[in-house]
Amino acid sequence: MSLHPTLQPYADAWAHSVEAISDLVQPLVEGEWNRRTPCPGWSVRDIVSHVIGLDCEAMGDPRPIHALPRDLFHVTSDHQRYMELQVDVRRHHTAPEMTSELEYTIIRRNRQLRNENRDPGTKVRGPLGVEITLEEAMRYRAFDIWVHEQDLRTALGEPGNLDSPGALVTRDYLLDALPGVIAERVDAPRSSAIVFDVSGPVEFLRTVRIDIKGRATLETAPALGPAASLSLDWETYVRLACGRVSYQAVADRVKTEGDTQLAERILRNFTVTQ
Repeated sequence: MSLHPTLQPYADAWAHSVEAISDLVQPLVEGEWNRRTPCPGWSVRDIVSHVIGLDCEAMGDPRPIHALPRDLFHVTSDHQRYMELQVDVRRHHTAPEMTSELEYTIIRRNRQLRNENRDPGTKVRGPLGVEITLEEAMRYRAFDIWVHEQDLRTALGEPGNLDSPGALVTRDYLLDALPGVIAERVDAPRSSAIVFDVSGPVEFLRTVRIDIKGRATLETAPALGPAASLSLDWETYVRLACGRVSYQAVADRVKTEGDTQLAERILRNFTVTQ
C-alpha cells in the first residue's frame, strides 16, 4: 500500500515547502539566523526550530523536557506555549546544528510518508494532545509550513512560491475558516452578503452569505448588492489572515466598497491563526 490519494496533495505541498526552506537557510551565516520574521516573536532560527519540532512530533518523537522562560512577551496562550517549547529548546543552537537537524528531519519524514498507508480518517495526536484525523494533521502541516516559508522569504528578502502547492492548500484552509470569522467575530447584518475579490498569483472571488439566523456560509457565486466588498491581493490576504500584519499597515492595498464600518470590522478581526 502507499499514501492515500486524499493525502498525497498535502504530502506534496509539505515536501515542496520544506525543501524551499532548506534551500533558503542552507547558506545563511550565524548572524542571519537571528533576523526577525513577520511571525510575532520568532526569528529565522525559531521558525526552522518550529518546522523541525512539528515534523518530529508528526513522526511520534517525544516532546522535549524543557521549562519555558517567563519573559516571552509573545507567548500568551496555551496553544502558543505548546508551540514555543520546540522553539525555545533550540534557541542557542548554531547554524550547522540547525541545518543538519533540518536535513535529517526531512530525510526521516520523507521516509515515513513513503511508507504511510493509514486511512485519512485515522486518529492521530494533534497540537495540545488533541486527537484529530490524519488528513486534518497533514493538511494543517502543509498550510503551516507554507506560511512559515513565506515568513522566511520576507525576512531574508527572497520572495517566491506564492502560487506553489502549499499556497493552494493555504487558500482552501483560510477560506474554510472565513465564514466562522464573519459569523463569530463580526457583527454582520443578517440576510446580507460580503464579497472577497482576491487577485495575484492565487486569485479567487468568494461570497460569505449570512442568513436570517446569523449563520455564515461560503459561496463561489458573486452576490448582487453585497453589504460590503473587499478587494485585495493574495499576499496581503495571507498576511492579514495569518496575523503577520495589522490592517492599518496594509490599508492602501485593500479596496473596500459598501458599508465601510463593516469592512473595517472584518479587517480588524481577520486573523484565523493562533
